[in-house]
Amino acid sequence: MHKIACHECDLVHDIPPMPARSAACCVRCGSVLFRAKKNSIDRTLAWTFAGLVLYIVAVTYPFLGMKSGPINQQTSLLSGVEQLFNQGIYSLATLVLLTCVLLPLIELLILLFVFIPLKFNLRNKLSIPAFRLLGQIEPWSMMEIYMLGILVSIVKLAKMATIVPGLAVIAFGLLIFVLAFALSAVDHHMVWERLERES
Repeated sequence: MHKIACHECDLVHDIPPMPARSAACCVRCGSVLFRAKKNSIDRTLAWTFAGLVLYIVAVTYPFLGMKSGPINQQTSLLSGVEQLFNQGIYSLATLVLLTCVLLPLIELLILLFVFIPLKFNLRNKLSIPAFRLLGQIEPWSMMEIYMLGILVSIVKLAKMATIVPGLAVIAFGLLIFVLAFALSAVDHHMVWERLERES
């Protein structure tokens, strides 16, 4: 049995092991306490490994190319951050570095750090603080906003030069969805139950 408080009325419930794709509802207000997810560990790991591959491509390959006559310039995600620092726009450079480079990597690494031991029934004392950290940094990952800014800049720059999207743009766009799928596959109730039992 595992205790969980209702998010709406704070009534504490004793929750037995739940079958996959079932939902537990509050006996007082009827709100959904949580939904059990099928193959949560396997699906989370699969999406996370796919996200890690896409992340490596997004960081290492050219992001955008700009052609204007004989001039041909290419930029990557990290070189864009470097140019912002060189131009003295430190706050924006730091924000882009954190939300689009560091935080997605940290999220992927935490998912691997927590779910690989769960997959093989291994004990890891640091999984609990790591999983708490994941919940704290998740709202700060804003890759989709950065991608929207890139699309707007492509439309504006298209009048001045020929814009050639690089492989990293495709990987970055796919990473947004893959990371979202990985996080949505996480069964928080199951994870906390397993971590507390193994601690």
